[in-house]
Amino acid sequence: MAQGYDAPRLIVGLGNPGDEYVRTRHNVGFDSLDLWAQRLQASPTWLKAGGERIARIWRSPDQSFALLWPMNYMNRSGRAVKEALKWLEATPASLFVITDDFHLPLGALRVRPGGSPGGHNGLASIEDYLGTSEFARLRIGVGDPGNDSVDFVLSRFRKSEQETVEETLESASWVAEDFGAKGMSCEDLMARYNRRMP
Repeated sequence: MAQGYDAPRLIVGLGNPGDEYVRTRHNVGFDSLDLWAQRLQASPTWLKAGGERIARIWRSPDQSFALLWPMNYMNRSGRAVKEALKWLEATPASLFVITDDFHLPLGALRVRPGGSPGGHNGLASIEDYLGTSEFARLRIGVGDPGNDSVDFVLSRFRKSEQETVEETLESASWVAEDFGAKGMSCEDLMARYNRRMP
């Protein structure tokens, strides 16, 4: 058991399913996890509950960690996370969630061991289903929405933002790997990766 975390560890990328949401600001959790999955040459399978496909999941060959992409909409992400933890026989202490945050500047990374959802529907759903906010998370800054946060997070990045976005997603994928495969603690991840700017 690495760095005090229950094994197996579950790393979750949050996003919305469907082609219309691909590469939007709200889907940076999916995108970061996809980059790590590519390095692993992972082939996710379906996680089912009640006969319904609720997430894509991949478990490492040594069984020490798993990657999860909930396939419900963001505000229902908690169901897939709860079912995955049950399937893995793991607890929220082994959970790491990657998500967007429009309260942070574009390119910012913020690892935290717990805390409030901060208005994020995906984190709120997970907290509701698990009955706790004590799970690790990585918030990825996607920029200031101004007065219309809903349309903003569902929009795609501007061409001028692409270089920053690509570097940020790559860095976020390494945060996930360091937690999942190397078992680094939140404290170590915070010291290594937390930043306001890329």
